[in-house]
Amino acid sequence: MNQDAFVNRELSWLEFNRRVLEEAQDASVPLLERVKFLAIFSSNLDEFFMVRVAALKRRLAGGDQTPGLDGLAPVDALAAIATRVHELVDAQRRCFREEIQPRLAAEGIVILRPEQLDDAQRHFLGAYFRRTLLPVLTPLAVEHAHPFPYLGNRSPCLVASIRPAVPSAPSAPARSSLSVIHIPSQVLPHFVALPAPTGRHAFMLLEDVIRPHLASIENGYDVLSSHVIRVTRDADLPTRDHRHDLLASLEEGLLERSLGAAVRLQHDADVPSDILASLVEELELAPADLYAGESFTTFSALLQLYEAIDMPRLKDRPRPARVVPAFGSGSDIWNALRARDVLVHHPYHAFDAVTRFVREAAVDPNVLAIKMTLYRVSPASPIAQALRTAVEHGKEVAVLVELQARFDEEANIRWARALEKVGARVVYGLAGFKTHCKACLVVRQEADGIRRYGHLATGNYNVRTGGVYGDLGLFTSRESFGADLTALFNLLTGHTEPPDFHHLLLAPTHLRDGLVERIRREADHARAGRHARIIAKMNGLADRRMIEELYAASEAGVRIDLIVRGICCLRPGVPGLSENIRAISIVDRYLEHARIFHFENAGDAEYLLASADWMPRNLDRRVEIAFPVLDPGLQAQIRDILETQLADTVKARRILADGRSVRIRPAGHPALRSQERLYETSGVNGVVA
Repeated sequence: MNQDAFVNRELSWLEFNRRVLEEAQDASVPLLERVKFLAIFSSNLDEFFMVRVAALKRRLAGGDQTPGLDGLAPVDALAAIATRVHELVDAQRRCFREEIQPRLAAEGIVILRPEQLDDAQRHFLGAYFRRTLLPVLTPLAVEHAHPFPYLGNRSPCLVASIRPAVPSAPSAPARSSLSVIHIPSQVLPHFVALPAPTGRHAFMLLEDVIRPHLASIENGYDVLSSHVIRVTRDADLPTRDHRHDLLASLEEGLLERSLGAAVRLQHDADVPSDILASLVEELELAPADLYAGESFTTFSALLQLYEAIDMPRLKDRPRPARVVPAFGSGSDIWNALRARDVLVHHPYHAFDAVTRFVREAAVDPNVLAIKMTLYRVSPASPIAQALRTAVEHGKEVAVLVELQARFDEEANIRWARALEKVGARVVYGLAGFKTHCKACLVVRQEADGIRRYGHLATGNYNVRTGGVYGDLGLFTSRESFGADLTALFNLLTGHTEPPDFHHLLLAPTHLRDGLVERIRREADHARAGRHARIIAKMNGLADRRMIEELYAASEAGVRIDLIVRGICCLRPGVPGLSENIRAISIVDRYLEHARIFHFENAGDAEYLLASADWMPRNLDRRVEIAFPVLDPGLQAQIRDILETQLADTVKARRILADGRSVRIRPAGHPALRSQERLYETSGVNGVVA
């Protein structure tokens, strides 16, 4: 198929991040939520540079000019990325400087410069610097005797130009040199709270607290100027042979991650050209890798500002999670699950339903075994703690901990070691594949024999993300699902071949073919004049074969609706190619994370939930599962979720054929914000069949 049929992967992701920025630019969004979206936009960009831009730079350095799906070679993709990112960060700065900062000031929230301090604030900061900051600051000289210091990944620094206060010889001019001071924002707040009148909030950036005291740090030197810089580095873990000790290998790799090559330099706009030239040479960067700015460089630190200010009227209204009726106070979850399947929709329904499932299994005297996959584990994970409790109560506990979940490796490694220490059977997955599926199996001895209870999900077993990510989970005690989960865990922990499951579609063996079969089935229905429709909700769509199958189904007459949060390499609405395909993206209060696939099947509808997006990595290089929802009542609830999101006219954007996206506006109908509607209906419709 022609390369013009596909959108560039990286540029599509940047368009998604533009939608995040658009929330910060939206005056209808509560003011502090706008601040939070600015922080999210920057955090997203950090990861984009550490992973995607870094990967393109490695390919370029290795001489790989293989074009991507859309035909762009790495050198061309990097040029297009640099152009687009510069546009976006310029828009971000204008938004903060011209809109958000003045509105914050009008609400009594100010970020002060040193010259704006009153006497009380100046006295407070002097004491703060002496007692708290000075002990942790380390000036690093840059001269012949001291090589250029290492600049940490995403660690803001002050680069000061200094010269001796007294020349070494009376007739010799004083020569200037550089000093680098890392700003300790990893251990201290980047926004330092200052004394302020009641009802007002005053802050100062950590670098601005340090600047007036540079002369005391650089004793005996005059400080000519100081400027903030921030380096972003390649954060991909080094690849090595994992056959002997994956755990030790990853621990070693985590230490090396911080030493990755520089891929971006953010800096104050007024950095002198000679200093900037030295930085570029030292970091081996190109002009397109430089991002000059005003105000400050670390916009991701705005999340601290958001969290530090307790002004509810400037934030989203609280939305306490609903209790899942089947797991209400005093209920017996085993009786509830013997009666029916249970569907939970987070964060509208409390994630406690999941933690309670594991906690009660851990101490239930009738439970014999718990088997579980853990992909992203929070440092204080109550689920991992419950698994440890289960071992202590004599249960057979088998846990697959995915050590290579990017940026969560350290927490996963700690929990893997802790669970091994108490006697759990801990494994790390199949060689060469990340295990991304989310599944839990509880084996219980009951009066009529062994019964298996299962939980399968689209999202991680992580309490924190369970409160902000939109995900679905299915609890079931169906024997066929229990058999499938038993076979799945035998595959993950042992040496068995992939079995023929009753319900599960497994990647990398069956999932791709199972999805293709269902897409082609819809196309056959359409050609035969039967009703045919596909609704697919996912985080990313970048797999060439899946896109081509959707194009073919569209040409056959299948009506296709896509809800794609992030990357969408498919071009919707192109005559003769995709005219029956509509694609939208929703960016709102919660991160849309669920993967839901609906196939109309001429009236015998099929609903699949999955851990996998339609990306090559998910379908070919990870262990993923898709699983059906069989109960008609629960199917109706899933259909309602999909149709509600497709009807969104407040937070939905239509994805255009050229890869751009535009807001959908109500056309003669009442405005509908899908996340608000889903929260309302979560307490009305219930979650049980």
